[in-house]
Amino acid sequence: MQKLVVLQSLWAMERRHMDGIERSLEQNVEMILDADFDGVSMSISNADAARRVAALLKPHGKLTEAQCFPKTVEDLNPALELCTEIGVHHLDIQADVRPRRIADCIPLLEGWRRLAEQVKFPVYLETHRDRMTTDLYFTLDLLDCFPDLKLLGDLSHFMVGREFATPISDENQAHMRRIIDSCWAFHGRVASREQVQIEISFPHHKVWLDIFLNWWEHGFKSWRRRAESNDSLAFVCELGPRPYAITGADGNDTTDRWHESLQLKAHVEALWNNTA
Repeated sequence: MQKLVVLQSLWAMERRHMDGIERSLEQNVEMILDADFDGVSMSISNADAARRVAALLKPHGKLTEAQCFPKTVEDLNPALELCTEIGVHHLDIQADVRPRRIADCIPLLEGWRRLAEQVKFPVYLETHRDRMTTDLYFTLDLLDCFPDLKLLGDLSHFMVGREFATPISDENQAHMRRIIDSCWAFHGRVASREQVQIEISFPHHKVWLDIFLNWWEHGFKSWRRRAESNDSLAFVCELGPRPYAITGADGNDTTDRWHESLQLKAHVEALWNNTA
């Protein structure tokens, strides 16, 4: 049976409050486990920390999304080796390059795809600002070149990057649906046309929350049609700390991001059940 796995970002667990207090890695993982998430999303730039997290999750049968930031084809090899060692649900590539021409992307994508064929877990390319996929139109051109390119959709970056007006035009909706129809996992935050991350618990932000819920619902339905019967779709709650989170005059978050992560988890689980 197809299933949704909801993961919590370890980066999003950072408080970055003015009191300087941070929870330990073990405390953050314990919070995530107690809240019944299916696992975590984490950068594997620090291999030792990645191994620590994997060891904490393994007794509970929980999953890991690994994130890496390659600049060259060869940069992907250590990430694949570490992911094979610790075991991951999938690997997320944030391509840390900014080519101005599609032609300059082709050898990188071909090389990464060739390496990804050698491992047993999926490898996805994330849509993200200040990366190869920073621009919506450029990413659509990448899909023209590689129609089977498997994306990990962080749709907030296209919302704020393109500064979509509301109601979103049919043309822009069609562009976003094409992106979503190539997504095999999602990072979840809600953006407005001006801010990459807004407070989903504020009533006046409901218009933006509804846009993202509609996009994710389309994504869930699309994935169900494309995926195999026993596959799992990963959705990461990724409400980042400042400067992603909007702060007040005291320098702290305007909301409780952990509480909003739990709200987001409930929203997407309900969406998933509605698309069954």
